[in-house]
Amino acid sequence: MAKIRNQKLDKSVFGGHETVRVAAVQAPQIVFNKEKSIEVACQRIKEAGANGAKLVAFSETYIPTYPAYYTGGFSNQIDEWAVWNVALQDHSIAIPSEDTEIIGKACRDAGVYCVMGVNELDDQAGSRTLYNTQILFGPDGSILGRHRKLMPTYTERTYWGRGDGSDLNVYQTDIGRIGSLICWEHHTILVRAAQMLMGEEFHIANWPGTWSFGHKKENGERHAQVLEGATDKSGSTGDSLFAAREYAFESGSFVISVAGLLRKQDFEPEFKQFIDSPFMNFSWAVGGAAIINPFGEFIAGPVYNDDTIVYADCHANEIKAAKVVFDGLGHYSRPDAVQILLHDHEQKNLLRSSKGLSYQDLKNISESTEVPLQKLEKVLEKIESKLSKPKTNVTI
Repeated sequence: MAKIRNQKLDKSVFGGHETVRVAAVQAPQIVFNKEKSIEVACQRIKEAGANGAKLVAFSETYIPTYPAYYTGGFSNQIDEWAVWNVALQDHSIAIPSEDTEIIGKACRDAGVYCVMGVNELDDQAGSRTLYNTQILFGPDGSILGRHRKLMPTYTERTYWGRGDGSDLNVYQTDIGRIGSLICWEHHTILVRAAQMLMGEEFHIANWPGTWSFGHKKENGERHAQVLEGATDKSGSTGDSLFAAREYAFESGSFVISVAGLLRKQDFEPEFKQFIDSPFMNFSWAVGGAAIINPFGEFIAGPVYNDDTIVYADCHANEIKAAKVVFDGLGHYSRPDAVQILLHDHEQKNLLRSSKGLSYQDLKNISESTEVPLQKLEKVLEKIESKLSKPKTNVTI
């Protein structure tokens, strides 16, 4: 029998709350105006909080827009391509920054957790790489974590770098365990399985819109299949809501699914020329916000085309009931047959072998661990001495 620690286990759902209200914000994207996007986002966060929501979610790269609606490349229309990409960099978000502080303050004022989709400008000095990122804010305004999309899809690869496993995570909060994935990460088999196995109770799935795999109309209007799907509670003709419903059932969690909304009037004046570009297609940016229970059933939405906030009251007992039937972390898990190895360390291309601990670092460690500073200095000297000695047991 395994040794049982003298520690009480908290097996409550939703942190002991019976019901938690969640909100999917289907707000139009603004191309490109970071300040206005943040202003609108803060308004919606406060509105959702005033209406009782405790968890609020936005669409994929809501700030400053989903860039891959535009598929132009530098081998043609270079002037147009450069304008789009420079504007994307200029209006993307660094983490942390004054931009995140403004959003965090709105979360603090509203008393909500928030998952915000952004184009993130790399925090490495000298880099201008962008990432498709979700930021999780706490109700105190702090950043609890971020998640960078692991694999950009198809033409997205012209815009974003790839994330790594270091930020694939689930966060324990006072309203429950919150996790998230972006778009086709919900089809990436081992990634979604790893995320589920961390025990989510709320899962945010964000997307750039609701698409179909049918033929595009010559006049560029929205696909007929998408509009038909808008009146069909069984889901769209594309894959996004099917993936979200399956995720809810497999994970036994509530899924807040939020898709991008973009209209012609949402382009800033200096970028109106892109509306008629042959490389632009935002006809499928019609939204599709929905909230799904652990049985894979819609409890709100899907809602298309409307500028709105979709709400649902999530009941803890639904998770308990669903896991009687299928518990992916319990009686259905079978670790004896299948296991997943998650590489959860950050990948870096520059490692400094000479970088040691400063005196202030040692002093801080000494104070926090109550180990005498002199003792720590001696230990560090021994470590550095060993590392500096050349290895003699090399066989050629």
